[in-house]
Amino acid sequence: MNYLEFEKSAQEVWQQIPPQFKAGVDGLMVEQDAHTHPDHDEFFTMGECITETYPSEYGGPDTIRSAVVLYYGSFRAIALEDGDFDWRDQIHETILHELQHHLEHLASEDTLEDFDYAVEENFRRLEGEAFDPLFYRAGEQVAEDTYRVDEDVFVELRTRSKDALDYVLNWSGERYQLAIPKSEADVLYAVLAEEMNGVTGDLCVVRIRQRSTLGTLRAGFKGQSVEEVLVPVQTHR
Repeated sequence: MNYLEFEKSAQEVWQQIPPQFKAGVDGLMVEQDAHTHPDHDEFFTMGECITETYPSEYGGPDTIRSAVVLYYGSFRAIALEDGDFDWRDQIHETILHELQHHLEHLASEDTLEDFDYAVEENFRRLEGEAFDPLFYRAGEQVAEDTYRVDEDVFVELRTRSKDALDYVLNWSGERYQLAIPKSEADVLYAVLAEEMNGVTGDLCVVRIRQRSTLGTLRAGFKGQSVEEVLVPVQTHR
């Protein structure tokens, strides 16, 4: 899809969104260039919600104004690497995502900001860089102690021991035996060596050694030791 086709498609999607979901949004802008993360050139930003707050004694869409921006170059760069990339579907999804940012600004919520934080920290994990060990808690909670961040799933396990552990994981109606190794780390990411049903990325059992009360997200575990290992999977009998 070239730039003119992209801009036309984006405006068509924008016009189809009911006005009540665009209250306080001044419009959709399409930039031709790609937009990348300031620290990671390979991490593309597809869209942004740029918000300005105007002083007023009243709250609401008249005091918080936004504009949604799409970056054609970012879409194109991702499409070149993904043969199944659906341009129109991704345009629609990105616009709705950025509109939700605006609605959460109105409601003074930060759910999406937390999720974006989780996505960025998970990217750091996958790249082998330092990351917040509890970042996944800012993702989508899909069950008790279980979180999803994009394609990856994290199952939290709290213990007081650093010794090896035979752990039975209940997943998608099946029981799996995992041999979690001994680790001196405060937080151990045990990444399952096999693809699991319903998970297109990693399924990680995150073992946290509880030596004291857990700290808060983004703060309590900064500086704590982290280790990641690959563990084999056996069906539990």
